[in-house]
Amino acid sequence: MNKIFPSAAAALQGVVKDGQLMAVGGFGLCGIPEALIAALRDSGAKNLTVISNNAGVDGFGLGLLLESRQIKRMISSYVGENKEFERQYLAGELELEFTPQGTLAEKLRAGGAGIPAFFTKTGVGTLVAEGKETREFDGHVYVMERALVPEVALVKAWKADKSGNLIFRRTARNFNPACAMAGKVTIVEVEEIVETGSFDPDAVHLPGIYVHRIVLNAHPEKRIEKRTITEKSTAKAGV
Repeated sequence: MNKIFPSAAAALQGVVKDGQLMAVGGFGLCGIPEALIAALRDSGAKNLTVISNNAGVDGFGLGLLLESRQIKRMISSYVGENKEFERQYLAGELELEFTPQGTLAEKLRAGGAGIPAFFTKTGVGTLVAEGKETREFDGHVYVMERALVPEVALVKAWKADKSGNLIFRRTARNFNPACAMAGKVTIVEVEEIVETGSFDPDAVHLPGIYVHRIVLNAHPEKRIEKRTITEKSTAKAGV
């Protein structure tokens, strides 16, 4: 089975449609499948529910899909760097399910492992637990969280072999493996594709059984987030 597609647009063709639940890997701007996100925008698919730790920034990453109004609902743990996200949410144009970061990671991991739900102490007694089942174990209250099984997962890796075995680069590993495992159809964007058998088996971070389609993006933009909190002042001599 050939998993390699000539472009991001071709990799999405026949898979992406309106109203889907999708997972998108990345943490902030680190390890996001930027070519696949741009192709998703160009596909015109709308009313999407997107699972992602962040919501991108204005004009980049998932921010592109917010600007084009293709996202109906976000399931995220941090959304503080996107003014368009804020505007849409406060205007009632965008639904948001806030999920603690560790819980979000476990919901995806559980989905990939075939575990339908799990109990956690995180969120007990807060808005996070509203409407959810709680249960006591060993004198402690836990809230039940349902696993996430997205119809499509968009993932960024560093290298893939032709069978879909993946290697992630450092912190770009973040949510990407969990998204890849959880997705019913997983599409991966990589910077290099090598022959099957080229990887040391011990170096493989995610086996190809989880990967359905691969697209090459050899030169991603890889934006770096920088924030200045206080301007540095220069001391004058003699003062």
